[in-house]
Amino acid sequence: MSYQSRKQKILKIVEEQGEADVKELALKVETSEITIRRDLAQMAGDGLIFRTHGGAMKLSLANIPASFEQKIAANIEQKDYIARLAAQKIRDGDIIFMDCGSTVFRLCQFIKNKRIKVITNSLPVVYELSNTEVSINLIGGELDSKRQAIHGQIAVEHIKRYQADKAFVGVDGISVENGLSAASEKEAEITTAMAANARQTYLLCDSSKLGKDKYLKFAPINIIQYLVTDAPQDLIKPFIDVGLNVINE
Repeated sequence: MSYQSRKQKILKIVEEQGEADVKELALKVETSEITIRRDLAQMAGDGLIFRTHGGAMKLSLANIPASFEQKIAANIEQKDYIARLAAQKIRDGDIIFMDCGSTVFRLCQFIKNKRIKVITNSLPVVYELSNTEVSINLIGGELDSKRQAIHGQIAVEHIKRYQADKAFVGVDGISVENGLSAASEKEAEITTAMAANARQTYLLCDSSKLGKDKYLKFAPINIIQYLVTDAPQDLIKPFIDVGLNVINE
């Protein structure tokens, strides 16, 4: 069966049921789970469905714009691996910052049953954690509709009012030589503010961003204490050598 035929069947099932897991889809489409996972990743990248841990959900239920869905669909297996590791560091009673990064967003599926408080500038995080055990503090300020996130000076001032146990943030690039880098000043200032007001900062970063410098170099590497990544030993060694705690398994 061609991808186009499988796609139509998957869409019909997800639209009718609201959501479905990989095993169920494989049985109904009569193909392998590996093929279904590949199809779901492509469909999520095209903005047709919302990729969940273990399956898919129709976008209208997820309340997440297709543009953001395309971003989180990239490297989704790596992001889920990283998010699962990071979630293990969150305990009931914690107060945590979560920024608007696509890998940080994937944390949501692993923390819904934790009795914690989340302070975030990400609307998708708010949507995903609404009606769960999590208490939410939405940062105020100007809305960036493309990123579905709150930015600006008011947002930074909001963050500074609170002290969190842990911050979970993302970046566009990180290198030993130049520290953290971002694609925009808006996201850089949110990351810096969260790190400054948390006792521990965890950087969630897939291997494609390690050793890379992007548009704006905005902070030294020592503003974070933990690097959570899927990267192999040869890529993480330089970061361990400069004193970062690296979590990759």
